[in-house]
Amino acid sequence: MTGSIKSRFWVAIATCLLWISSWVLSPDALALTPIKLFDLSYHECPAELSAGAITSGGTSMAANCFIVTGKAQNNSGKPVLNADIYGRIYDANDEPVMQNRTRLGAIDEVPPGVSEFEMRISVPANQPTPLKLKQFKASGFTGTVRR
Repeated sequence: MTGSIKSRFWVAIATCLLWISSWVLSPDALALTPIKLFDLSYHECPAELSAGAITSGGTSMAANCFIVTGKAQNNSGKPVLNADIYGRIYDANDEPVMQNRTRLGAIDEVPPGVSEFEMRISVPANQPTPLKLKQFKASGFTGTVRR
């Protein structure tokens, strides 16, 4: 190899190694950490939170307020921040409460181990209870995430 080709070869090798090392040694915050949600239940909101309405397509509808509670299991060994909660909620007739929407809320911080969580939801008043909570899970980051 000539000197010019040889130097370009080593530059290409060094660039590839830097790229591979940055990929392999990326910070933990770039990987989503799954959180298991279980022991789910719900109850009506306290009176001071319960007044409200839902707006859909420019129309305002009466709504009922509920607090969903449960336990979150974080097996990562590190606090998980900004954990998004996903799941499906159905009414007594198996109709979806939040059509075309699976992200239901968030948990600011989930410590390692098992902890309790709660989130507020609004349900159109014309949807009958009891509600059915299905396929709940969460995922977040084990580092600071800018929002």
